[in-house]
Formats: sequence, C-alpha cells, structure tokens
Amino acid sequence: MNEPKVFSIPLTDVAPLPQKSIDNAKIVLASGQLFRYGETRADGQFVAQLETAFAAYHDKKYAICVNSGGGAITLALRCAGVSSEDTVLLNAFTLAPVPGSLANIGCSIELVEITENLIVDLEHLASQIKTHRPKAFLLSHMRGHFGNMEEVALLCRENDVLLIEDCAHTLGARWNGQLLGTFGIAGCFSLQTYKQINAGEGGVIITDDDHLAAKAVLMSGSYELHQQQGCIPPIDLLNQYSPTTPNFSMRLNELSAAVALPQLENLEERNAIWRTVYDTIESELRGVSCLLLPSHPHAVELAPTSIQFIVKKPREQIKKFIANSAQRGVTVKWFGASSPKGFTSVHHHWKYIEPQSLESTNQTLSGLCDLRLPSTLTFDDCRLLCNILIEELEALGG
Repeated sequence: MNEPKVFSIPLTDVAPLPQKSIDNAKIVLASGQLFRYGETRADGQFVAQLETAFAAYHDKKYAICVNSGGGAITLALRCAGVSSEDTVLLNAFTLAPVPGSLANIGCSIELVEITENLIVDLEHLASQIKTHRPKAFLLSHMRGHFGNMEEVALLCRENDVLLIEDCAHTLGARWNGQLLGTFGIAGCFSLQTYKQINAGEGGVIITDDDHLAAKAVLMSGSYELHQQQGCIPPIDLLNQYSPTTPNFSMRLNELSAAVALPQLENLEERNAIWRTVYDTIESELRGVSCLLLPSHPHAVELAPTSIQFIVKKPREQIKKFIANSAQRGVTVKWFGASSPKGFTSVHHHWKYIEPQSLESTNQTLSGLCDLRLPSTLTFDDCRLLCNILIEELEALGG
C-alpha cells in the first residue's frame, strides 16, 4: 500500500524580497538614519517616497505612513472625528486588531452580520444604521472578500455615516475597476509580512480629506517637520490643529519604507500571480459536495493571499479533518474553534465588547476554514494540496 502523499511546503512561506528592497535597506542601514524625520535632511527620504507613490497609485491626494495597519485604523477614525461618545458599526467577520482599534478610541461597537460569501449583509447594515445612528462604519475586507462597494458607499452617504475601509487584505483589489480603499473618507492598509507588501510591519492611510490628513500627520508624530511628508496637507490646517493635536508617536520608520517601496512598483504583477494560485485551488475545491466556497460577482477583482471555505460537517469531524490534514503538511485554520488561535479569533472571543446575537454570522463561522497561500506555489503544488484536503474530507465519510 502506498504511503499517503505529504505536502512539504510551509504555508507560512513568503516570497523573497526584491533585490531593490534589499539594496534600499542597505542604504538605510549604512546611513544609520532609521527615523523618518531629520532636522536638517532634505526631502526624498524613503517614507516620503512611499507616501507619494501610495497616494498616486490610488489616485488620492494624501497617503500617511504609520506604524501598523491597526494604527492606521485608529488614526483614521480619530482624525475623522470619532470619539468615545460615538457608536461605530463593524462587520462581524474581521481580525482582532480591528475591534481593538475601536476599543483604543473607547467608542461603542455594534456588529453587522455577514453572509455565506463572507461579506457584509446590506440589509442588516441598513437596520443597524437605523437603530444605532452610528458616526461611522468601519468596513473590514476580511481575508480579501468584499461585495458591492457602490451600494455600501451610497447607504453610508444617505445616512451621514462615515465610511472607513480596512484594506489590510485588499491592496490592489478592485470593485468594478475602482481600487478598494477609495470608496469612503479613508482607506487603511497594512504592510505586515503576510500582506501584499511585506515590510515586516507598517500601515498607510489614504484620503482626499484635507482635515483628516492634517490631523493624521500631526497625530502620527511629525514634530512640526511637515515639509518632509510625501503629501503635505495645507499649512494653514497644520498650523491650526498643531496646538491641540497630541503626538501619538505612530510613525513608520525608514527601513520598513525602504523595503516596501519596490514592492509597490510590482504589486500588480504579484497580485496576478496570487490570483492564479487562488483560482487553481478554488477550481479544484469548488466541486466538493461538503465544501462551500465564497462566490464573487463579476465586478470583484481579488488580491488574494489566502483562501476560505466552509466545511459542512459536524464539529468533531471538522476537528479530525484539520488534525489529519496537518499530519500531511497542510495547515488549515478554523474560525469555529472554541478558543482563539493565531489569526482566527472571532467576535465572541473579544470580551472587551458587549456580546451580540449574530445567528447568521455564527453559523457561517462555525465551519469556516482558512488556508494561507504563498505566491510561490506552483500548479503541481496547488493540485497536491487540494488532493490532500479532498482525501481527508472523503475519509470522514458521510
């Protein structure tokens, strides 16, 4: 009897950094100037260059680089005027730093149901807006999934609700040709290792709003060295807000920006590779009777770094499937686990927010599994990975 095949590639693998990223890092390290601001330095440093390039890529007036994706969300909310007195809506399927950003501000958090396609339920969103009259809706494009952004944006505009997008998983994704992060007052991005751009850590806020941008520059900690920003808000606004705006020291450093900048230059090429990997695995898994994969409208162009599927089996069988897959080298993460693990916590694990009844979301999350997708996977790698998953599902019977 043949031994079952084993998948030998860690799904936590990341692609090597471009040579230009390495060269840039050497320049920064050799200079010793790892801090983004300098009292006597000229313009053109790496963080400023990244801000300029990031804003241009999204056709936005401003990009402000900060210390993390969560930091970007916190600052965007604060600078848009959200305070501890306000209510903010958040779709219930997201990652812990997102509600953590809201808890940082101290505002009330009301959750919105998601559908089986892992996107916000528009009917429940409309109901929550009517019931809670929120200041803002923080829309998290969790694991890269999103629905009709025009409808979401319209619903927010009609009800005077600020729309802020968490695009940690959607850098370069588009709805109907329009980049994610450009539908609301601000878009927030992450530069963490497993995102589309790997700088180890970092975040970016994009916006066209002069006031939000000026406050974000000051709150991130510019030390009145505004001329070193890549995108400089109006000086009169910077002067107006400076005396009353705290410095939260949430800047991005030069080394991270130096590593990130070349990756933005070839983002479209790398996203195309990720889409090929995603499409290959999705096509292999979609016909499996006990699996439900999210479907996407034609207007959706993904920027996928992972893939999700719902296993329609009892909990004990899902546990067995995950354990057996792991023994064969395929690490499957499960959002239905009773306790949080790694990057898979869910709303009922976050004891710092009020418990909320979300029957539809809970049903979806109970069987939801997740695979990270290295962009380095070949067609044969994808086929082997899928064969292992399918074999282990079939072994469960039923």
